[in-house]
Parts: sequence; structure tokens; C-alpha cells
Amino acid sequence: MGVSVLAASVDPLEKATEVAAGLSFPFGYGLTRGVADTLGAWWNEQRNSMEPAEFVVDASGKIMASSYSFGPLGRFDAADVVRLFSAREGAAKK
Repeated sequence: MGVSVLAASVDPLEKATEVAAGLSFPFGYGLTRGVADTLGAWWNEQRNSMEPAEFVVDASGKIMASSYSFGPLGRFDAADVVRLFSAREGAAKK
């Protein structure tokens, strides 16, 4: 489908390298509260960490869907993202 996956974490380089081992897509590290604020994500003061924020962005840079979570609930499933792009492509062909 011509889709790219990017990921990032608040973890430092060493921990992010462990987490990203074996992944086939870019994995950033060291996200700060400033990044969380820019994304509109919730910053967990107790853990000094950004809570999950996910974005589906089309080739033109338009955000098609977003998810802000506190824990594992409400996270995107890859099959749902495929359905989103498939539905968009189907609508464009009509």
C-alpha cells in the first residue's frame, strides 16, 4: 500500500536500541515533554514519560486518524489502518 511506519520513544538510546531490535522501520528515541506538548499528548508526571500517541498520515501529510491513549486501550491495530486506506482508495475510485 506504500505505507511507512515510524516509531519513537522517551527511552534513551541504549533502551530504544533494545526495543527496536529486529524492527524493519525507523525507531526514534529521547522524546521530551516539549515533543509531547507539540503533539498534544498527555505527559505522565509520575513516570516522567509521554503516554502513547498514534497518527495515521497520508502521503500528502494529512492526518487521517489519531489516537491518544493512557495505556494499551484505544491503540491502532494494523488491520484497521489497512481498512482505512483501502476504504479511502475505494472512495477515490468512485
